[in-house]
Amino acid sequence: MARLCISAISYLNTAPLLWDFEHGPAGANFDISYTVPSQCAASLQAATADIGIIPAAAYATIPGLAVLPGVAIASRRAVRSILLVSKVPREEIRSVAMDTSSLTSVALLRVLFARWWDGARQFVSMAPNLEEMLATCDAGLLIGDPALRVERSNHFSYDLAKEWIALTGKPFVFAFWAVRQQALTGASGETELAATFQRSRDHGLEPAHLSRIATGWAPRVGMSESDVISYLTRNIYYDLDPACLEGLQLFYRYAAECGALPPAPALQFLQSGKPAAV
Repeated sequence: MARLCISAISYLNTAPLLWDFEHGPAGANFDISYTVPSQCAASLQAATADIGIIPAAAYATIPGLAVLPGVAIASRRAVRSILLVSKVPREEIRSVAMDTSSLTSVALLRVLFARWWDGARQFVSMAPNLEEMLATCDAGLLIGDPALRVERSNHFSYDLAKEWIALTGKPFVFAFWAVRQQALTGASGETELAATFQRSRDHGLEPAHLSRIATGWAPRVGMSESDVISYLTRNIYYDLDPACLEGLQLFYRYAAECGALPPAPALQFLQSGKPAAV
């Protein structure tokens, strides 16, 4: 296979997905860079990366992508790392500072307000600094590791995955691996590409490897090792299964209806080395 460039997300919840690329033989076949979710999507759009773990929202705006099947960053319960943190109860929120590193969570919050939470609010894009966010707005949206560090007892807080699941009965998909179809032109071994990423996920979720991830990440995110493992195994769901696909399609529909995203194209999955529509 031609050497492909991977844009990965530098958050705890991606660590199991990257196991073989960081600790196994897969890393020798790819060039990997790390960034935030929104920039990961931008790298695919600019063709400076070939594969990225893109925010689900980005699929609606970047043409020519194929989804690597079976792998996602999703949740079937409270996710803990996607939080709306507020100085006031939700019904009193009038302005929200939005984390600039996010795409999907911003669109999800717009859907929640538009469809269930009494209409639109004023949204302001800001860096993920909660103190500065709450000095400017009634509430702030935080994603990833900054959300995990929030002392929730000091504020009103709303877990967006928990809210979505309560309202729809569907899991929520935050991100998945996608490849630029043009990058596969002339490459050999595409049939192994999806399997490579699925194996990496499986290896990363093995108990011994989760323990190593927890040892390395616990001091970085200010959590105990047992809490890191609980977060990765209970709050994050790594399969892009039929229920998750139903939730993803519903999110695209609602986001388009309220103008949070343009209509998303049909999902194109990489199957047997060639994209296939679903």
